[in-house]
Amino acid sequence: MHHSVEMIDKRQLTKGKVCARCGAAISSRLPGQSCPACLIESGLGPDGLAEDLRDGKAPLMMNFGDYELLEEIGRGGQGVVFRARQKSLNRIVALKVIGVGHWATEAHIRRFRLEAEAAASLDHPGIVPIYEIGERDGSCYFSMKCIEGGQLDKIAGDQPMPVRRAVELIVKVARTLHYAHQRGILHRDIKPGNILLDKEGEPHLTDFGLARLIESESTITRTMDVLGTPSYIAPEQAAMKPLTNATDVYGLGAVLYQLLTGYPPFAGGTTFETIRLVLQVEPRHPHLWNPKIDRDIATISLKCLEKDPQRRYASALELAEDLERWSRHEPIRARRTGLLGRGGKRVRRNPALAALVPLSLALTTVLAFMFSRNEERLPPAGIAVLPFENLGDEKENASFVDGMQDDILTKLAKVADLKVISRTSVMQYRGVRNTREIGRALRVSHVLEGSVRKSGDKVHLNAQLIDTRDDTHVWAEQYDRDLTDVFAIQSELAQKIASQLSKKINRAEKAAIETKPTHDLEAYELYVRAKLLTRSSGPDNLEVLQKLAGASDLLQRAVARDSNFALAYCLLTETNLSLYWIPGRAEPAFRTRADVALHNAQRIAPEAGETHLAKALFDYYGNRDLDHALEELDTAARLLPNNADVFDTSARIERRLNRWKEALRHFAKAAELDPRDPTHPTAIATTYRLLRHYKEAEETADRAIGMFPEAADQFWKEKGEVALAEGDLEKARAAIEKLSSKEAFPALLVRVLLYEHNYLEAERVAVASWKDEGSVRFTGVGAIIAARAQADAEKIRAYAVKARHAYEPLLNGPSVDPTMFSEVGVIDAALGRREDAIAECRRAVELRPLDRDAVEGPDYVANLALAYAWLGERDHAIEQLSSIIHVPGGPRFGDLKLNPMWDDLRGDPRFEQIMATAAEPIPLK
Repeated sequence: MHHSVEMIDKRQLTKGKVCARCGAAISSRLPGQSCPACLIESGLGPDGLAEDLRDGKAPLMMNFGDYELLEEIGRGGQGVVFRARQKSLNRIVALKVIGVGHWATEAHIRRFRLEAEAAASLDHPGIVPIYEIGERDGSCYFSMKCIEGGQLDKIAGDQPMPVRRAVELIVKVARTLHYAHQRGILHRDIKPGNILLDKEGEPHLTDFGLARLIESESTITRTMDVLGTPSYIAPEQAAMKPLTNATDVYGLGAVLYQLLTGYPPFAGGTTFETIRLVLQVEPRHPHLWNPKIDRDIATISLKCLEKDPQRRYASALELAEDLERWSRHEPIRARRTGLLGRGGKRVRRNPALAALVPLSLALTTVLAFMFSRNEERLPPAGIAVLPFENLGDEKENASFVDGMQDDILTKLAKVADLKVISRTSVMQYRGVRNTREIGRALRVSHVLEGSVRKSGDKVHLNAQLIDTRDDTHVWAEQYDRDLTDVFAIQSELAQKIASQLSKKINRAEKAAIETKPTHDLEAYELYVRAKLLTRSSGPDNLEVLQKLAGASDLLQRAVARDSNFALAYCLLTETNLSLYWIPGRAEPAFRTRADVALHNAQRIAPEAGETHLAKALFDYYGNRDLDHALEELDTAARLLPNNADVFDTSARIERRLNRWKEALRHFAKAAELDPRDPTHPTAIATTYRLLRHYKEAEETADRAIGMFPEAADQFWKEKGEVALAEGDLEKARAAIEKLSSKEAFPALLVRVLLYEHNYLEAERVAVASWKDEGSVRFTGVGAIIAARAQADAEKIRAYAVKARHAYEPLLNGPSVDPTMFSEVGVIDAALGRREDAIAECRRAVELRPLDRDAVEGPDYVANLALAYAWLGERDHAIEQLSSIIHVPGGPRFGDLKLNPMWDDLRGDPRFEQIMATAAEPIPLK
């Protein structure tokens, strides 16, 4: 029986069709527009005609006062709407009749009059006008203009509407809604059924039936009336919280979502489940339903559907205007939030309560209370796939075992409904079996342990799923298969684990999980070995270069065996980009190889998440095309929702584009998925420092020192940078003293000594660090500054000549690194070579203008200002500094106050004002 249930085509359950009353998903095979629960609930009415009205069985009353009822045309709130003829005026109207007999209590009559008066007070061509309000034979009614075209949901059906037509409709409805909001009236029940289209296709908003109904009592029959239809209601409405204009904006976004995709944003199997989805789950990205939807229109729709009302459009008018910008092919105002907004807190289902909901719809308030309480009480859901134990006799099996673990983790990570910790963070737990401690450290509810034995052409895998909250073994499985079945084992295991954790896998995710990377096991082993090499670090660039070159060789051998091995080509793209970006070794050949590998990946698997990530990396690191890189990352985030690299790379690009708030959210998401990688808190601390939010930067570094004792030096360095930016030399010196080796950070030590006016020691440390051309480039300018502070012209020239000589190989090579031009410009300024200095500094600024690089761009402008200052052109120097004083990453107070390189500007009141401004934090917009 259970198997037959699982075989039901879920498209029939969710494709567009939802209960007209409660919003629960219903099978397209069922007749009518109501779910079984609402049909049962309609039987609670004691009056026979009321029952008939509610379930659609009522015979039409030929006469209802002045009206002749012709046909039923719709239902909403507690009323039934008829197409009728008003006899006295001989006109066709829509007549809404509230339930008769015992249904017509005083409360219902009061509600009816309130809704009718609210609607009647609105005079707008996009709102269906009210003609008459009255009572007759215990029934309340109002007549309104009959819109002959029909309801939007019935006209649109369950197929996506052409995007431009959908946008055109929502723009008009949004402007209509803005008119109502300006008059203090909320609709509270925006849904496709309440949007009528006339014969010309113009939309008209009807049924302001909930507009002024803010009564507190809750009965079985009224609960869903207060809520509206659950598939379209806002979270605050489901939670019975105060409503604002943003509540209706949410409803508009939900309607837009359905028009674009053919699906409502949320449709559970029951009202309870729908409410849970509204409160706890982010809507699936529209592009996954309809690939024709572009990024901007999806962004607009998802902004309307934000859980937090303050993150939606501030008004329906703002929504309309952004949609109109899209229609004119202009940049929209909405920012993408899918990379972090997705994946909110989730709670476990309660089957007992779910069973009760169809019987008593008045549970909404209780549910909202339960969710708010359990959000804090329940431990975070998620899984960590721990390193598998190698039970084989041969050491070379180790890479195979690690590959098994990595591939199972990777397949699980494709499930958007499941938080999966990245490999970087789990590898340190090899051999560690304190699952409770692991759960606390990684903030996950479950871990997967396993052991693998590879013997000849056979593989034995033992896996067990453990709940970290109480150390209970939830599930275990053993596999004894042929080696050729290894990929099937991985796919089967990933899907079983997701099922055990009650996580849904959609068709696209299932297909991705079941895709075999290659049919050649030897090519697969070469790929696994290469992957391990790319993830291992080295003490210097030379060792990193050797490992990357080794990985590249293994991958070339892998694709030689299987020319359709897409994942190998993706990794080959990334490996060659890493080789291209090793400092001082930017050889164009590596970029070309990366490009070739990428084209092969796109040929084989153009829609794979890994291919989109590889394309994003190439756009960013190979082409410096930030906008296209972000578009690819947006797609990659949907297909690889647990890939920390996707969010980390997005954050780094957003930061360069001056989107600092988004960058911080993306870094936080990366840290959540990869909590044991110190690069994420480092990036967060640096971001706060560039914003001059020094307290937050220091707090981040302090927490990280405790979490990552093995990487403490980089956080003490960050604390030193923060102290120098604040001009606190005591704190900077204290941070320096905490470093395990001061010699490992010569540039920081030189700056501290310069700020302390210990010029001789600064000079000594800088010169002592010169082991090769790279190290001269690193501290050469520091030595020049120390010599200038001592007014030693001979040393200034000697150090400048040496530093410039270190840059000569790069200047004569293919590199167009703006940092190189900027540094050489400052060096030439020290040599008095004005034309060269200004040209070189300006070239750096032109290569990385502020609007395309908010991280390094300010440094290049500052170096241009410094060159002007050293050349005696004070006005130009002040002008350049003034242009970046309000920019994140611009001049720091401590640097301006204490660094002798700015001595040429001291005493100028304009410089003093710049210095004072530099002490203020940059607002985080």
